[in-house]
Amino acid sequence: MKIAESELIINEDGSIYHLNLKPGELSSCIITVGDQNRVDKVASYFDKIELVVQKREFRTITGYLKGKRLSVISTGIGTDNIDIVLNEIDALFNIDLQTREIKTDKVSLDFIRIGTSGAIQSDIPVDSIMISNGAIGTDGLLNYYHYKESKELKRLDLDISNIYCYYVEADHLLVQHFQDNHILNGITVTANGFYGPQMRTLRLEPNQNAWLNKIESLSFGSLVVSNLEMETAGIFGLARLLGHRAISINALLANRKNGMFSNNPEVTETQMIEWALTKIVNL
Repeated sequence: MKIAESELIINEDGSIYHLNLKPGELSSCIITVGDQNRVDKVASYFDKIELVVQKREFRTITGYLKGKRLSVISTGIGTDNIDIVLNEIDALFNIDLQTREIKTDKVSLDFIRIGTSGAIQSDIPVDSIMISNGAIGTDGLLNYYHYKESKELKRLDLDISNIYCYYVEADHLLVQHFQDNHILNGITVTANGFYGPQMRTLRLEPNQNAWLNKIESLSFGSLVVSNLEMETAGIFGLARLLGHRAISINALLANRKNGMFSNNPEVTETQMIEWALTKIVNL
């Protein structure tokens, strides 16, 4: 199948539309971060830098750490950007950009999200680091794609007006690889906004006051719903549909139940990055 120019836009220099990247410029092991400034923070640990590219909020650095080729890319905030980033990265590996034909032999990629988040259980300490074993998407992204339901990816009927939820698991082998004694495990809720969609009240009052209570009382095996953020479910969902592996690592900088925020967010973020990189180089 040949993909039309309107569906897959290629820049004049042969790079893909939003990310401004060309085939071969990314590693198959890709670290995603929300904040473009965190790209350089992660890459500061690399032994060698091969490539630096930025277009809009999408900043990419490819380099080497202890002999392993890695790429780190900023996604910006939200699953709308995740939709762009994961589809365009997949296209760089699995679509021939010159012929616009989908390749027969597909490349499977590893996506490791390193991000910040807020806990929604009162017993989770601020400044903890948590692996998301699964994610509940309240953002609606996967409702735009056809998919077959399974244990790892399914729709959730939570009887919440106007919110269509789905549940998707992280890659089991990646979760096992990143497991560590001081790291928590939980289930993440992905919202499509920071204020109203996460039930924050400033001058406007959210109109779904019951939905968070319903979701935070859910459990998945031995794990409860632990934190709120804005990307994980989209990453997990698209990765599964496209045949990739994904995991999400969260620095829990806030506790919404207790009304607390970290006194040292930069320290916690640095600890998360340094720990995650020790695991990533051994993938």
